[in-house]
Amino acid sequence: MKRNVVLVLLALTMAAAPLLGMGQAAAAPKIIKISNGLNEKHPVLIAQGEFKKIIESRLPGKYEVQVYANSQLGDDVRATEGVRMGTLEMVNTTAAPITGLVPEFNVFDLPFIFSSEKEADAIFDGPVGAKLLALLEPKGLKCLAYLENGFRQLTNSVREVKTPEDLKRLKIRTMQNPIHLAAWKALGANPTPMPFSEVFTAMQQKTIDGQENPIPTIYLQKFYEVQKYTTLSGHIYSPFLLLINKKLFDSFPPEDQKVFQEAATEASKFERQLNRKMNTELVAELRKAGNIVTELTPEQVALFRAAVKPVYGEWVPKIGPQLVAEFQKAAAAAK
Repeated sequence: MKRNVVLVLLALTMAAAPLLGMGQAAAAPKIIKISNGLNEKHPVLIAQGEFKKIIESRLPGKYEVQVYANSQLGDDVRATEGVRMGTLEMVNTTAAPITGLVPEFNVFDLPFIFSSEKEADAIFDGPVGAKLLALLEPKGLKCLAYLENGFRQLTNSVREVKTPEDLKRLKIRTMQNPIHLAAWKALGANPTPMPFSEVFTAMQQKTIDGQENPIPTIYLQKFYEVQKYTTLSGHIYSPFLLLINKKLFDSFPPEDQKVFQEAATEASKFERQLNRKMNTELVAELRKAGNIVTELTPEQVALFRAAVKPVYGEWVPKIGPQLVAEFQKAAAAAK
């Protein structure tokens, strides 16, 4: 009798073994890849390390967040399309790749619409920012958070730039963005769209004279090695958008969605603080490296603002006068 019981138990154990293996396979963590075009030392990548830590600690064993730098998974345009189509889970991108889908996002590219980080925060963390993000969802994208790219500054290898007159005939790399192109043409430069990954070599080979990006990007990409002059023009404030495929996000249990949202919000706050601290420190480092850094006076900034005024006349009707007015009202209230 005892022998029969042992045989039955052994048979049950052997029968259950494949099922146990199936359970273990099903419990493998879901891989979440995040594409970035930035250097791994950039505040955004550091903040995504925090995002990863929060997700994996609060939802142990359920998700593995993999952060990719330097356009390893493709440039922002390709990666954003991958997230839309569901072939990639997440991307950190500027607004540029989505303006074709949601034209309202062009509002971020209007030159000098922000004059401080405080104004930008008022938009991102308020109802106007939320209204914009809601427009992404019918396009298959869910934005978990705005992160900070920052105020874009000008560098070049030819001469110090203090007024629009100094920009004449300078070949400046820009993003493939119609407002950016219009703004630089209005300022007298020769804007040249180019993938970010090609910029350093193009400046090194004198294919272009300069480029424009926030200070952390300028320093961490070592653009100062091939650019002698930096002008703190602050002409455009550029956010990053932390995007996830909408269907994927909707497939998560509600408690997991909550953790992803909380992790993104915490990472965003962390990144903005770090980016602003680094911005101040790296301007000093640029000077130490021999870069000639020019700070514009209010009178000089006024000249740049006046030169790009026609851009507003062309683009505000396309973006939506009401949205632009809401932006300007919220920014003014934050001053």
